Amino acid sequence: MQRQHGLTLLELLVVLAIIAVSTAGVALAMRDNTQNQFEQEAQRLIAKLESARVQSRAQGVPLVWRTTASGFVIQTPLVGSDFVAQSDDWLSGDISADMQAITLGPEPIIRPVTITLSKSSGQTSGAKLMHLRIGTDGLQPFHRLP
Repeated sequence: MQRQHGLTLLELLVVLAIIAVSTAGVALAMRDNTQNQFEQEAQRLIAKLESARVQSRAQGVPLVWRTTASGFVIQTPLVGSDFVAQSDDWLSGDISADMQAITLGPEPIIRPVTITLSKSSGQTSGAKLMHLRIGTDGLQPFHRLP
């Protein structure tokens, strides 16, 4: 009796089913929901604030973070400085911050700051408002607050 080489139809169907289930699981895990996008926006803001804080200390000039209608801007309040303002929009248009302006550096310690970001979670009039707080005690880096 000769032995056959290859796969049976049943083995092939089992492998295809495993691939389909794992692909569906990965696709569902990678979807960004509103809460994840909001948390990513907060992490992005933390990175921008820390970057500006380091840049302020390195250049020896204060930098000011200010909110704008569509996002925020980081600039120097000094006239004649060569620092160009960094302007950034929120990734999602319905985010707002309760803080108007923060001065970052050049001293290693700044005043304690808490920023509350707000975002509506839906398009309807009864949409739930989400809040997320980030801040610093003045010495430690900015981080997400509970």
